[in-house]
Amino acid sequence: MEHAEYVYTSGMTEADVDDHLRAGHHGVLGLARDDDAYAVPLSYHYDGERLLIRVSGHDRDSEKRRFLNATDTATFVCYDASADASWSVHVRGPIREWDGDVGEATLNEWFPPFRLFDEAVEQVAFTLYALEMETVIGRQTTRE
Repeated sequence: MEHAEYVYTSGMTEADVDDHLRAGHHGVLGLARDDDAYAVPLSYHYDGERLLIRVSGHDRDSEKRRFLNATDTATFVCYDASADASWSVHVRGPIREWDGDVGEATLNEWFPPFRLFDEAVEQVAFTLYALEMETVIGRQTTRE
């Protein structure tokens, strides 16, 4: 890598990972079914003990839901990067529909506003999924 520019990265402490997860709202969920991969940007809520991911859609047989139901181990990545600094947190583990009960006020507190694409508000429903945090790895740029 004689002419490629690069920066050094290092692992984050548990406290740094916790801080980044608590401060963030969005990430990318990677799923798999047989030999096919599927990734989708989604909003999340992290409270220090659990990672909940908000999945929307009125079609319970959508491609997203088929991949969610078929995935044994999912990967969720949240990150930020600029020319000077970057960080990323990767969370891996089983993902299952969360059986908790929350009202709209709590959903609004936990998650940022939902971005509608071409759906009517009345047709959108949310399901929360819990990602079991079996493996959590954080990396960030270092100054060297």
